[in-house]
Amino acid sequence: MAPDSLAAALTATAGAVLAAVLLSATWDHGAGTRRAALRTVTTALCLATALAAAGIWINRQVDTVTTWSALLGRDTSTAATADPAPAGATGGRIVTFTATGTASGLTLAVHAYLPAAYDRQPTARFPVIEALHGYPGSPASWLNRLAAAHHLDQEIVAGRMAPTVVLFPPQTPHALLDTECTNLAHGPQAETFLTVDVPTAAETHLRVRTDRAGWGLIGYSAGGYCAANLALRHPERYATAASLSGYADPGITIGDGTEHTLNDDAWRLRHLPNPAVALYLSAGRADRKAHRDADTLTHLARPPLCVTTVYVDGGGHSMSVWEAAEDPAFDWLSGWLGRPVG
Repeated sequence: MAPDSLAAALTATAGAVLAAVLLSATWDHGAGTRRAALRTVTTALCLATALAAAGIWINRQVDTVTTWSALLGRDTSTAATADPAPAGATGGRIVTFTATGTASGLTLAVHAYLPAAYDRQPTARFPVIEALHGYPGSPASWLNRLAAAHHLDQEIVAGRMAPTVVLFPPQTPHALLDTECTNLAHGPQAETFLTVDVPTAAETHLRVRTDRAGWGLIGYSAGGYCAANLALRHPERYATAASLSGYADPGITIGDGTEHTLNDDAWRLRHLPNPAVALYLSAGRADRKAHRDADTLTHLARPPLCVTTVYVDGGGHSMSVWEAAEDPAFDWLSGWLGRPVG
């Protein structure tokens, strides 16, 4: 029973209800000091179970903590692989490998979606998209709340997207530390992990393309900022990126002042040559900052940078908006990426 499961949420809710019943039933029991002690204990139990239930329900929405080991701060980066898809299957499969942080110092588990064609074409190398999650959140948000594997299967089978390997790496080694996929001055080197160690590990463990024409990025919320920012900063690695409700700046203190310069996408487009990458910027019209920042980046863009903007009517900053946007975003990315090669 994982901490983001429905069973855990229902169990915690039942515990909170029982604690409330216990508080009511024992409120007038005993007398004097005994009564006061009993009321204190049952009130504390009631509050604790209510907070636990609320926390588990919130965690279920954002998938920040997916295992009890992670909740306790233990390393959960051990690798595991899934069984191959059965012959003739139209759906892909999820595998997990470990990205050893030779460059960044971070060693973390990375989930990967392998399309059905990966098993049918044993000599082919496939294009790659790195999918980055929001904060708070985890790679599980893509696989659970956004049902990425289902959407990828659907788009590939329909022919709207080429068979593509999609990676779901963590953007932070600690669930409560927001890196915005940057190299923090006195913290994790998330940018290096995502742009050097993850591609190196993928090219080692999987049959993927190694040229920039075969690599792209996508992300939602904080991950949307990550996708656009990493593409602008590393055009030698990525040809394209899609930002779903991302912002133009990290919104955190990096520690070296680059949150106002090199890691501010609007600053980069104003002061530095625009790189030859293609950006897809999507946001809900009610998501004011994401909408405003997408407009700003679009107006600042100059060739050879190419920017496409797509807005969702009435949508705010929510999972429902990102799920509605992921199919066209994946299709658009596939149109800019190279195809599988023999």
